[in-house]
Amino acid sequence: MRLDRYARQMAVPGFGGETQDRLHAARVTVIGAGGLAAPVLQYLVGAGVGHIRLVDPETIDLSNLHRQTLFRESDTGAPKAEVAARHLARLNSDTSIEPCIERFDPANAERLCSGADLVLDCADSFAASYIASDHCLGTGKFLVSASVVGTAGYCGGYCGDAPGLRAVFPDLPDRLGSCASDGVLGPSVGVIGALQAQMALALLTDARPSPAGKLVTYDATTLRFGEFRFDGVENPAPAPRFIATREIRTNDLVIDLRGPDEPGATVPGAGRFDLKDIRENGLDPGNVERVVFVCRSGLRAWKGAELLSNNWSGDIALLAIGDA
Repeated sequence: MRLDRYARQMAVPGFGGETQDRLHAARVTVIGAGGLAAPVLQYLVGAGVGHIRLVDPETIDLSNLHRQTLFRESDTGAPKAEVAARHLARLNSDTSIEPCIERFDPANAERLCSGADLVLDCADSFAASYIASDHCLGTGKFLVSASVVGTAGYCGGYCGDAPGLRAVFPDLPDRLGSCASDGVLGPSVGVIGALQAQMALALLTDARPSPAGKLVTYDATTLRFGEFRFDGVENPAPAPRFIATREIRTNDLVIDLRGPDEPGATVPGAGRFDLKDIRENGLDPGNVERVVFVCRSGLRAWKGAELLSNNWSGDIALLAIGDA
C-alpha cells in the first residue's frame, strides 16, 4: 500500500496512518452494482478499502446509464458486477474486487456477507433490503441501506449496535415505487450514493458521532436534507420473513401472485391466485403449517401476508422470485 496515494485524506484531522490501515484491512459486501453503487464503489475504492465483494445478477442496460456512471455504452449486455470490477481495478490496485453474479437472497446471505465488516445495500429491491437487514441484525454487522425514487431518497445506518430496517419501516406503503416504474434522476442517486459511502467510511473507521441509528433524507426538488435518529426504536419480530426457493417445504401451501404473462422462474407446486381475489373473498389455508406467498418483487407477497394474517395465525413466508 502506497501511503502517498492517500496523503490528502490522511491530512484530515483524526484520519491518519492508523485509520488508513483500518480501511486497507476492511472487507465490505456491496449488494447491487447499479446507480447507488456507482459513487459508493468509486469512493470506497478511492479511499483504499481493502476488499469489496460485489453482488449483482443483472446485465447492463442502456436505459440505466444516466445514473449507472461506472459503465459505458460499449458495456451494454455484460454482467454489471464483472464490468464494475474491471473498471474499478484500474482505479486503485490496493483494492481487490470480488464480483458475484447472483441474486442476493436468504439462502446465500450468510455466504455473501461472510467475513465482511460492513454490508451496503445498493439494490433497487426492498426484498434485498429486508433480507440484508434481518441477516445483519442477527450477526451483529452494520448495514448502510439507501433508496432513491424520482428525485427523493434516503440513507440510513442500521444494525450492529443500532436497530434494523424493520424498526424504521415495519410496514410497506400501499404502492412501492421503483426506478423502473417511477423513474429516477441521476444526480439524486449520486447524492444519496455519496452519503452512503460517507456513512460506510465512518463506520469502518469508528468515527464519532456514529451514523448507526441515523437516517438522512434528501429531496432534489427543494434541495433540502432532513435527518432523524432512531437509536431507541424497538426491533419488531422479522415477520413476514423472506425465504429462498430451495427453502420451500413439500407441505407448504405455495401461492403465486404473479400474472400469467409475468417473467420469472416457475415455482413447483404453486397455485396461481390474484391478490384482488384474496382481498375480496379471503383465503382458507386449511390445516397447512405454512403459507408461502410468491411474486416478482415481494410487494404483493407482503400484501398477501398482511391480508391472511388478519384471520389466520399460522406461519407465513415470502418469496421474491425476480425477473429470471
